[in-house]
Amino acid sequence: MSVAAISEARVASRPPKSFRSFFRQTEDLGVTLVLSAMVLLPLLEAVLRRTLHTGIPASIPMVQHAVLLVGMLGGAIAAREGRLLALSNLESRIPEKLRPYSRIFAAAIGAATTLFLALAAWQFVETERDAGAFLYPPVRAWWIELAMPLGFAAIAMRILWKASEQWWQRVIAIILTAVAVRLSALVPGTSHFFLWASLVALSLASLLGVPAFVTLGGAALILFRNVDQPIASIPIAHYALVINPILPTLPLFTLAGYFLAEGGAAKRLVRVFSALFGAFRGGPALVTVLVCAFFTSFTGASGVTILALGGLLMPVLTGARYSEKNALGLLTGSGSLGLLLPPCLPLIVYAIVAHVPIQQIFLGGIIPAFVMIIATSLWGIYTGPRDCERTPFEWREARQALWDAKWELLMPLVALVALFSGFATPVEAAALTALYALLIETVVHRDLHIFRDIPGVMAECGLLIGGVLLILGVSLGFTNYLVDAEVPTRAVEWTTRNVHSPFLFLLLLNVFMLVVGCLIEIYPAIVIEVPLLVPLGAAYGIDPIRLGIIFLANLELGYLTPPVGLNLLMSSYRFRKPIGEVLRSVLPVVAVLAVGVLLITYIPALTTMLPKLFGY
Repeated sequence: MSVAAISEARVASRPPKSFRSFFRQTEDLGVTLVLSAMVLLPLLEAVLRRTLHTGIPASIPMVQHAVLLVGMLGGAIAAREGRLLALSNLESRIPEKLRPYSRIFAAAIGAATTLFLALAAWQFVETERDAGAFLYPPVRAWWIELAMPLGFAAIAMRILWKASEQWWQRVIAIILTAVAVRLSALVPGTSHFFLWASLVALSLASLLGVPAFVTLGGAALILFRNVDQPIASIPIAHYALVINPILPTLPLFTLAGYFLAEGGAAKRLVRVFSALFGAFRGGPALVTVLVCAFFTSFTGASGVTILALGGLLMPVLTGARYSEKNALGLLTGSGSLGLLLPPCLPLIVYAIVAHVPIQQIFLGGIIPAFVMIIATSLWGIYTGPRDCERTPFEWREARQALWDAKWELLMPLVALVALFSGFATPVEAAALTALYALLIETVVHRDLHIFRDIPGVMAECGLLIGGVLLILGVSLGFTNYLVDAEVPTRAVEWTTRNVHSPFLFLLLLNVFMLVVGCLIEIYPAIVIEVPLLVPLGAAYGIDPIRLGIIFLANLELGYLTPPVGLNLLMSSYRFRKPIGEVLRSVLPVVAVLAVGVLLITYIPALTTMLPKLFGY
């Protein structure tokens, strides 16, 4: 099911002309307008700077604060649709009779935690209001920052609403939330009872499927209270993250990918790769791998790739006489292949958290990405039927397919040339890429209607970005606690005292990250683990760019490993197969990708060659 299909189903399920329907439309419109401003402001700034040698006053802080608005609005929409990312799906294994009670408990803990995050955000806003800082006169900064407490409060209410379809069960969830809030306020935060009781309740709720940001934010709230530190430290970290000068590239590049995924780009690219590689043995596998990698590199979400392209590519594979098992495994595994290709979201997040130039991490990921792509392609070729009929190569068809898809094929070039030529800043390059994708799909090919389709696509993009930014923001608060507790310093001391070989350190790093990838989503894993691992890498003389690509390559496998593996869940949903069947089908691909990870780990030139070639 594509994003558009999800949106249509969502619209069809809404009660017509109701207050809730009006509120939904207002939220979707708000995200659309903010994302539109984020595209236009940097481009206008670039044009004015180069033509009239002037600019738009406060355009940079306005775009940065627009990320805050997109994050909170998108998070509220994700909560509204019940699509906030969770760390566990254990709730699905609970007996049917007990599920309502598990949902009520998880909703109560989730809502109580989110209300405390709203309180912490309000304390931060009060401090900012007293400071009286202006974003640009007469707009005060705290007016925009007010989105944080309001957003968290809206998310808390929606968590309670989603607790059940039955009103009496919602009432029980509300009562339990009130009890949890009251007890937390009464019990001293520094007591051992508060610490362990809160952590146990939060851990249980996390296993039952409470949103990931609740788990991480709740842990930060509990630990900060236990050491008698103000909980406003969490929204301060959240705010510092979302106004990072590089962060606007994240929603903008993702928006470009969503425009492609919702237009006819998939069909045109499948036609191109089929025309070029269909004559070879394993041609359908090559088509699947390349198209999936292309889309994931822009959407940043392999689950979106599987949902959007699964229905298109599965018939291509089965029609070429691939077994259903191998076709399912190849599609599930290919969904995450673009994570190391620029301008994918995990690369941007790593650059921000590790404080490395975005250009370097983009360059460092290109060759390793192709190592993983080639490895998966070889497996696809090997498992392909040897006696199948092959489509003969036709230059006329290849030429026509290339011509029809020329604008999509030029899109990575547009992004990278704008980024590395010095013509534009990273944010301006991302805005240019988003505008380019919009024009391709609405003006050139007319696959999307500017008023009928684009707002829905932008709302879906905002939903993804909001869910990710919620996790990143509260994760950074948790990471700051770890830094204050000197956990990274102690980890460096212990590791260097017990592990003396860089070779052994990298092997242990691979094992550790495979375990992390099995248990934690990629975005919280980046924010939590990178501040711990970068000092360790430095202690062994490992470049942070190389360390980052090794780190992300391992997490790429996490999409394919239970219990958290998002690709397994998306593939199970898209193809209506049990999780166990999907897992068995993808295990050979996991083994192949693991070999690719080892190559990336122990051949430094794969990561460092391009950054050195470009003078970094």
